[in-house]
Amino acid sequence: MEERPEGEPGSAHDDAPEGAADEVLDRPLPEGVRRRVVALTAEAFGGLTVAELPPPLRQYARFTPTRRAKFAGNAMAAALESDAVFRQRIAGKLREAQPELAEALEHGTPPAAADPLDVAAAAYVLRPEGWVKLVAAAGEEAQRVRAERAGEEAERELARLREELAQARTDARTESDRSRADLDAVRKENESLQRKLRSALSDVKRGEAAVRKAVAALEAARSQAATEKTAADSELRRLKARIAEAEAALETSRRAVREGRSVEDMRLRLLLDTVLDAAQGLRRELALPPANVHPADTVEAVVPGRMTPRDIATRALSEMDPALLDQLLALPQAHLVVDGYNVTKTGYPTMPLDKQRLRLLGGLAVLAAQTGAEMTCVFDGAELAAPVLLAPPRGVRVLFSKPGVTADELIRQLVRAEPPGRPVVVVSTDREVADGVAKAGARPVASALLLKRLART
Repeated sequence: MEERPEGEPGSAHDDAPEGAADEVLDRPLPEGVRRRVVALTAEAFGGLTVAELPPPLRQYARFTPTRRAKFAGNAMAAALESDAVFRQRIAGKLREAQPELAEALEHGTPPAAADPLDVAAAAYVLRPEGWVKLVAAAGEEAQRVRAERAGEEAERELARLREELAQARTDARTESDRSRADLDAVRKENESLQRKLRSALSDVKRGEAAVRKAVAALEAARSQAATEKTAADSELRRLKARIAEAEAALETSRRAVREGRSVEDMRLRLLLDTVLDAAQGLRRELALPPANVHPADTVEAVVPGRMTPRDIATRALSEMDPALLDQLLALPQAHLVVDGYNVTKTGYPTMPLDKQRLRLLGGLAVLAAQTGAEMTCVFDGAELAAPVLLAPPRGVRVLFSKPGVTADELIRQLVRAEPPGRPVVVVSTDREVADGVAKAGARPVASALLLKRLART
């Protein structure tokens, strides 16, 4: 028997019988018994002080029983097998937790109603006389239970497979019947299609005969048309000859009329001179200015030497070349209309709105001074939380849309207010705005083009 120091937990009850010390388990501990032993040890583990634990197990002292069983299971099983003092301490805690089971095992009468795995785990820790048989019996019982469970599961699986086989047979019969029905339907459809094919072949033959007949009729019509064309050409030549004779006779008659009307022409000229002298006197009396506008001047067209925004668009310049904007603004009486927030949110969207407006208007003022073009910058009034106190820079007109009116609509109103023919350039990336002003006769350009041009100033 092992000697224990005085005061060790369980020293009054842990001494095993003489025969138990000689008993040795000649096979590995059954897995079910081992799990119960580890769980029992993990529960009793917390009742020991750190000093009472073997050194390898002290690092798990603060773990919960579940984590202790998970991470220190192998270490606790090894300590129970090799450290008799630690096992006796665990046995003492087991006697305190399950006194009835411990007493029954020490008297050699395990409870009949107890779980064999719990009995075997307790016997392994307490080591009463005959504990090896209890452990082996528990392992055999667990194996028998597993075998019974496996047999029951096999029976259930066999029953399930039989049911599936019966269902598969039923499904196969159903599928076979459906396939037969489908086959019959396909056969009937095939017969119907063959009848339709024979009818179609008959129609094709009749069509081919009709085509041959039509080709013959076409050839006859062509021959008749050629004959009629020859006759028409002959008649045309005869008519041309008669027209030439008629024109010669007409010219002869006109010459004779001109010679006979010389006296009438003299009288008509005298009347015309009288009317002209009267008109000159009336013009002097009414002080009418000389006529500088002629009817041909009222017709809209491109005069040589002048250019329009459409002429600029046909030049070999990229849509993003700042020189394009310079050429547009160089047109006589050019008017640049800028969609303000569309440009600022394209060029510097992270700045506050007031800073965006000031930066854009400063650049437009410089551009207006360089080009001399009229410039109008339009901002959306819906973006304003309060009236803006802003002094427009020289040469730039600043407009905010009224409540209920968008900046896009205000730009379209500005374009419609211009007379036809005046070069108007609208700066906006908004596709709807660009299309609308283009229909009204303005020239749309992208916001990025204006930003590039302002970067050069």
